[in-house]
Amino acid sequence: MTSPVAAPTIRPVRPEDVPAVVAMVHELAEYERAPEQCHLTAEQLHAALFPAAPALFGHVAVDAADEPVGFALWFLNFSTWAGVHGIYLEDLYVRPAARGTGAGRMLLATLAGICVERGYERLDWWMLHWNPAARFYASIGATPMDEWTPYRLAGPALRELAAQSTPAPTHPAA
Repeated sequence: MTSPVAAPTIRPVRPEDVPAVVAMVHELAEYERAPEQCHLTAEQLHAALFPAAPALFGHVAVDAADEPVGFALWFLNFSTWAGVHGIYLEDLYVRPAARGTGAGRMLLATLAGICVERGYERLDWWMLHWNPAARFYASIGATPMDEWTPYRLAGPALRELAAQSTPAPTHPAA
């Protein structure tokens, strides 16, 4: 008989967690069938998470040895209609060996708790259509926003449009 696996604990990402989170981001890219598109380095993630005024935030699910087994990276968005911030979950990932331990649910519950504590009205994320996590998300009450079509401007098209802009006053970092 095997002993039950202890539920992970959730805490904010620490600088020493960055290499593990970067490794998991690359695992996620592999899972999402796009490893060649993932170029994140530990230096980039550290710089994004730990400046004086960060715009990116993160939490990790850690095992009994305090080793990260999952993560959530997120940032604030803003609803002009509601007039309040929300959280946009950029990525959530739990290593296969830790799936079924409640790590994903606990990471999302942590972000939901931040929303409620701060008066944010929503927690948003995107998911690939084929991802089996849809059943999990439905089980916690999340609903797909299928009436909205995501758009992205990147690469040459982004640079081409930017070339059409007029110089604007410098804006402080968000």
